Formats: sequence, C-alpha cells, structure tokens
Amino acid sequence: MDVWMGAINAVINIINLGLLSALVFTFAKIYRNSRANFTLGLIFFCGLLMINSIISVYSYITMSMLFSDQLVPYLLAISIAEMAGFIIFLKITLE
Repeated sequence: MDVWMGAINAVINIINLGLLSALVFTFAKIYRNSRANFTLGLIFFCGLLMINSIISVYSYITMSMLFSDQLVPYLLAISIAEMAGFIIFLKITLE
C-alpha cells in the first residue's frame, strides 16, 4: 500500500472524529435544553460513526500492509465522502 495514501486516509478519519465530536457536543447541548428523544438518537448515531472512524484509523495504522494497492484509492474516496457529509451535517446543525 502506498504509505502516503494510507496516512492521508488516517488523517481524514481523525478529522472525521473531530467533526463527529463537535456534533455530539452540539447535540448534547440541544438535549440539555429540549430533552427531546430525537437528539439522543442523533448522539447514539454519531457515537456509532465515531466507532467506525476509530476502527478505520486503527486498521490503517496496524494493517496497512494487508491492503491491496488498488483498494486504497476507493477507501480514500469513501473517507472524503464521509468527511463532506459530516461537514454538511455540522453546518446544518449549527444553523
């Protein structure tokens, strides 16, 4: 696997963790004020996505030698698409 592509992928997933943390913090503030069960569901959903990102970063660091060189660009595209979605989700939430 190209080392740089794996490193970029890991960095993007760490950024995703930061975006998801911001979402969880924002939803927790909303829940404190409204006590709406919907926001609890959003917190749970973001928590599951955080677990996904943590596992992704771990796998890029520890199992990078097992990834095929042809697979890495697709994994990078998925991570970038996730990051774009999290940015949009956070932007909409903060409005």
